This record gives sequence, structure tokens and C-alpha cells, in this order.
Amino acid sequence: MFADAARHAAHVAARVLGWRPEEFWAATPAELVTALGLDAARANAPVDAGLLAGLMEQYPDGC
Repeated sequence: MFADAARHAAHVAARVLGWRPEEFWAATPAELVTALGLDAARANAPVDAGLLAGLMEQYPDGC
């Protein structure tokens, strides 16, 4: 669900970047990717079955 993913992303931004909620919601996805030091091309790549399975194993509760 989008709401769950957005809530998780906001928590990451708060912990890693020290962003307040209004800073998170004012940022574009590209700004978040850049601020987290992620590879934009990789961040926009589709998730394959192996990556999804690994994420589901790493985060079994969906968070």
C-alpha cells in the first residue's frame, strides 16, 4: 500500500537525514533519492522477483 510505503520512507528520512515530516512531504522523490545517496537509475529500476523475495525475507512484517 502506498500509505505504508510512504510512512516507512518518512521514518527512514527522519532517522537517516534528520528530516521533519514537512521536509519529507515537501521533497520530490528525486530529492529523497539524492539525499539518501542512492543511485537514481537503480532506484527507478523495476523490482525483480529475487529482489522482492529478499526484501520480504528481510522485512517480514512489511515495514
